[in-house]
Amino acid sequence: MKPIELKGIISPILTPMHADESINVEELRNEVERMISNGIHGIFPFGTNGEGYILSAEEKKTVLEVVVDQTAGRVPIYAGTGAISTKETIAQSKMAQEAGADVLSIIAPSFAAASQEEIYTHYKTVAEAVDMPIVLYNIPARTGNAIAPATVARLAQIENIIGAKDSSGNFSNILGYIEAGKTKTNGTFYTLSGNDQLIIWTLLAGGTGGIAGCANVYPQTMASIYDLFVEGKIEEAKTANSSIQSFRDCFKYGNPNTIVKTAAGLLGNNVGKCRAPFNQIPEAGIDALQKVLAENKARGMR
Repeated sequence: MKPIELKGIISPILTPMHADESINVEELRNEVERMISNGIHGIFPFGTNGEGYILSAEEKKTVLEVVVDQTAGRVPIYAGTGAISTKETIAQSKMAQEAGADVLSIIAPSFAAASQEEIYTHYKTVAEAVDMPIVLYNIPARTGNAIAPATVARLAQIENIIGAKDSSGNFSNILGYIEAGKTKTNGTFYTLSGNDQLIIWTLLAGGTGGIAGCANVYPQTMASIYDLFVEGKIEEAKTANSSIQSFRDCFKYGNPNTIVKTAAGLLGNNVGKCRAPFNQIPEAGIDALQKVLAENKARGMR
């Protein structure tokens, strides 16, 4: 297994689409360049913000191959390969390994309720089927299944399970993951924040970065949180992290990844809409977004 450090701000890159909802490959390449040129430390295709939940297996393969080709080794690539079943998760993970991904981000199984023992067995089985680093992805609001810190501690003992991303929004859970990771005896365990507001606090607590949806709108600002932290400029890093609050306040107007993709489009990026039916924002939401984007542009955020 290729050794890798999980650190910095990873962008769960948008999947640009044409009006007919087909994938806009040319714009996907542009988005990769936009992320890298603004200092992003990693790229994560077909995560939540990349609409991985609504892409076919063939579309995911296309997206990943394009991102791998365009990135050309400049930053690590995290592939979101989780599915409801263990069988499909393994198939997607093998596809990602063959396509050249560096890390697998595997979301917890969804829809049907899963016990912690079932979650443990699921990840263990997948880890044994691929020779790649794996990041656990906890987002219970979307999946209905939470990965408990005690389960993370058990999974951390598996050599190629090297980290966890927590998108629960519960900082206590992030702290639990950080502590669980300290029990790993066969390498380093990395904890990443999946909640953009908690990135600096995760870093201060011993985590190593974040997978940040807001990076699709403000890649430079988001990347600077980690860069400033590494430089020891903690107060500046805190300021950068808090600067996204007004934008996040717009999430009340719709599905957060729909808000993010719409905002990226309003800034002039040809990313298209989210795939139906998750693509509507009320007029009041568009007005609020335009106001916030203009204010943040005047402040130099990008």
